[in-house]
Amino acid sequence: MKQIITIICLVFGVLLQAQQTPAAPQTEQVAIFGATAHIGNGEVIENCTIIFNDGKITAIGADLMAPTIGTMINAQGKHVYPGFIAPSKSLGLVEVDAVRASNDQDELGEMIPNIRSIVAYNAESKVVESMRPNGILLAQVTPKGGRISGTSTIVQFDAWNWEDAAVKWDDGIHLNWPSLFRKGSSWLGEPNAFLPNKNYQEQVDEVLTFIQNAKAYGAGASQELNLPFAAMQGLFNGSQRLFIHANGEKEIMDAITSAQKAGIPHLVVVGGYRAHKITDFLKQHNIPVLVSEPHALPQFDDDDYDFPYKLPKLLVEAGLLVGLQNESMSNFQTRNLPFYAGHVAGQGLDKEKALQLITGNTAKILGIDADYGTLEVGKSATLFISEGDALDMRTNQLTKAFIDGRDISLETHQTELWKRYMGKYESEGK
Repeated sequence: MKQIITIICLVFGVLLQAQQTPAAPQTEQVAIFGATAHIGNGEVIENCTIIFNDGKITAIGADLMAPTIGTMINAQGKHVYPGFIAPSKSLGLVEVDAVRASNDQDELGEMIPNIRSIVAYNAESKVVESMRPNGILLAQVTPKGGRISGTSTIVQFDAWNWEDAAVKWDDGIHLNWPSLFRKGSSWLGEPNAFLPNKNYQEQVDEVLTFIQNAKAYGAGASQELNLPFAAMQGLFNGSQRLFIHANGEKEIMDAITSAQKAGIPHLVVVGGYRAHKITDFLKQHNIPVLVSEPHALPQFDDDDYDFPYKLPKLLVEAGLLVGLQNESMSNFQTRNLPFYAGHVAGQGLDKEKALQLITGNTAKILGIDADYGTLEVGKSATLFISEGDALDMRTNQLTKAFIDGRDISLETHQTELWKRYMGKYESEGK
């Protein structure tokens, strides 16, 4: 009982420590000059000037006249990047994994597309706050669990509440496609190996029946509201994307073929561990892939030891539209997203193409590229200044960050602790 009370006190202590106050709207023009600008589309501009006003970039280039009004930021020797985007994460839905009361990432049921992640999003999450000092300024908040786990929403990371945070409401529905294999259970006396899933076709049929019934519901004139079926209608009219979480080549092909037959136009593969085996198929059907983080071990004994490290590069070189995600890792690890991209660059992918995996490409995949993902005139001034290469953990040191032109705080619980204990050690050393 004492241990339970201690845990509860710790959790509420964390929850009661509010996030930094959200920044006020931009009120005057800001100009960043002298920086190396990494546009997010493969382009780099040296000695660049970026001007933004009312939350939008109004000018960018190497030969711009220095403005005479507003705030001037000298960024000579520094680097400017578009805000990094973390897709398919339950950020803001879980605060402490081990405490059920702070975990709101899933609900009861298997087919629950009507579950909207955004209404449970905690804009004051300490986990969310810890993303910003590494340049991660946006995310796709995604529910977990079940076969169809619910509806995601894309948010920005400096808001008073979930209404303020939303950038693109209910952008997609997430389907966990059945797997051909399952991990053996020691509880059942099974070997520690992958075993055939004898229920694969039955599970697939359940998914397809649900999708077909949802489509029929939308085409009919039923007066009785069916929330799960009603939530699926955006998939058929093209206003939402279907995010298919699958890894095996047959599973990916089955899911894509079935979804297209059902009349769902916009599909995205999430995971895609074996996607390199079917790149021609994916290109033919114009399917992007949000591939898993390269900081992982091979899943199968006959995989190359470095296969997870180089998989994103293989998919990019095959001509696919690729983004990076780390769905299989804890929310805390999302702060390492830029270093995943740096790891892919270390495998031989061009550094600016690696940057696209967490900026321009991801924005296109999520359907927010009209406003985010690259540094271009007319787009949101969601960007940051780094002392050095933001894909390298040694030099990813932010000095300024802006979301929609608002000058946001980079202070977090971690930075406060760092200052506290650095002061302690410095005073003791005197």
